[in-house]
Amino acid sequence: MPRRSRTDSRRRRRTDRAGKELDQPPFRQLRNPYHPVELLSADEIEAIHNASLTVLEDIGINFLLPQASEILKAAGADVDKDGARVRFDRGLIEKSLETIPDRFTLHARNPERNLRFGEKFLNIGSVSSPPNVSDIERGRRDGNYADYCDFLKLAQSLNIVHMTLGHPVEPLDVEPAIRHLTSTLTRIELTDKPFSGYSLGRERILDVIEMARIARGIGEDLLLREPSLTSNINANSPLQFDIPMLWGIIEMSSRNQVISITPFTLSGAMAPVTVAGALTQQNAEAMAGLAFTQMVKAGAPVIYGGFTSNVDMKTGSPAFGTPENAKATLIGGQLVRRYGVPYRSSNVNASNAPDAQAVYESMMVTWAAVMGGANMIYHGCGWLEGGLTASFEKFIIDAEIMQMMAAFLEPLGVTSDDLAVEAIRDVGPGGHFFSTPHTLDRYETAFYKPILSDWRNYETWAEDGSVDATHRAHRIYKRLVEAYEQPPLDQGIREELEAFVARRIKEGGAPTN
Repeated sequence: MPRRSRTDSRRRRRTDRAGKELDQPPFRQLRNPYHPVELLSADEIEAIHNASLTVLEDIGINFLLPQASEILKAAGADVDKDGARVRFDRGLIEKSLETIPDRFTLHARNPERNLRFGEKFLNIGSVSSPPNVSDIERGRRDGNYADYCDFLKLAQSLNIVHMTLGHPVEPLDVEPAIRHLTSTLTRIELTDKPFSGYSLGRERILDVIEMARIARGIGEDLLLREPSLTSNINANSPLQFDIPMLWGIIEMSSRNQVISITPFTLSGAMAPVTVAGALTQQNAEAMAGLAFTQMVKAGAPVIYGGFTSNVDMKTGSPAFGTPENAKATLIGGQLVRRYGVPYRSSNVNASNAPDAQAVYESMMVTWAAVMGGANMIYHGCGWLEGGLTASFEKFIIDAEIMQMMAAFLEPLGVTSDDLAVEAIRDVGPGGHFFSTPHTLDRYETAFYKPILSDWRNYETWAEDGSVDATHRAHRIYKRLVEAYEQPPLDQGIREELEAFVARRIKEGGAPTN
C-alpha cells in the first residue's frame, strides 16, 4: 500500500539517524495551557488549610538546629525553652507566605537552558538519589561513578530533561566526604543544564553554591540576584526538620537560591491513614518550611513540594503511583494555588522492574502532576523500585512519557486551514486523504513522533525481531551514551572549578558524621 511504503521508508530514515542522535523536539520551556483539575471545593481546601494552621499553633514542629530556633524566635514564633519545638501563630505564617515570589528564573551555566518557574511553566528533572542502578543487561547493582556519568549523559542528550536533580544515582564508590565535590564537578562538565545540591550539612551546600557561581562565571553580587542552584528539603515527617536540612535552608535562602520544601508524608506510616489527614500534615510541614525560608530572607525563591502517597498496609512497603498519590497531587496543587507559590510534584512508581506496572503507576501520577499545575516534576526520568533504583530503561521510557505530555500541552490549531473544509470538499464521500495537498504539506509535522513507541504492524515488527519497549529502551540508552557530545565549558572556568575542588579535597571535604 502506498501509505505503508511511505511511512516505513520515513521511519527507516529516522532509525538510521538515531544511530547518532534521536529525532526529538528541541530543548524548550514547557507551559501548561489547561485549567487545573480541582478535586475539592474551595471550602474543603480551606478546611485543610485551617487544620494545618491548628497543627502549627497547637502541636508545633521540631526545628532541631539551634541557629534556626534563634531565627524563628526573632521572627515571632513561639520556641520552647529547650529550643526544639516551635509553634506558629497563624497570622505569622500567613504574613510570611506573602513575601514568597510567585515566579522566578533559575539560571544555568548555558543561558539557553535557563528555566522559568511559576506562571504555569513546567520543568522536568532527572531521577534523584537512588543508591542502586539497573539495566536489563547487567542487572541491579550498587550505584557507582561510571553509571552516574552515563545518567548525566542521558540527561544532557534528552531535550525533554530540563535539569538534573540530586545524583541520578549515588556514586557510592566515591568517598562520602568528597562525593559532592567530585560529582558536582562532573555534572558541570557533562551537562549545561540547571542542577541541584544536597542540603546534607552546611559545608556540602556551601561548596556546591560556590561551584554553581564559578560555573556561571559570575560574582557573588550577581549570584544573589540570579538564582543559580536549587536544593530539596525533606521534612523528617512527622513534624520535624533536622539539622542538615535546616542548614541548607539557611545557607541557600540567605543567598537567594532556590529551596524546594517537600514533606515526605506516607499515609499510614509517617502520616495519618486518611488522605485528608496526610495532606493536613503535609501542608503544616510545608507551610512551616516555607515560612522559615522567608524568615531567613524575605523574598527568597522557594517551591512547595508535594510528596504524599501511601503504604501497602499488608507489608508496610511504600506505594507510589496509586490513586491516593494522584488525589494528593491534585489537592496539593489546589493548596499551592491558594498560597500563590510554585509547585513541585514527582513521577514515581513502586515497581521492581521497568515493566507495565512501572509505566501505569508513572502515568497515573504524571497525569495528576500535569493537571494539578506542577511547575516541576521531580524524578521525571528513571525512578524505579520506590526510589531505591535508577533504571536506564525507565529513563528512556519516562522520556517518552514526558515528551508525550509536552506534546499534549501544545496548543491545538483551529484556523481555517486546520478546519480543512476545502480538503474535505476535494476528497468527498468515499475518498482518502493520504495524497491530498493538505496532507502532503503537513505529514512530517502533523503528529507526535515517538522516540520509543513502535507503530509498525505486527508482521513487520515480528520480522524485525519482536523487540518490546523495554529492550528498545535499552538500545536507545546505549546509543545515546555512545553518541554523547560534551557541551563546551570555558577553559578558565574549568581550571577555577578544578582548583576549588582540589583545595577542598585536600582540606578533607565535608564532615560525614
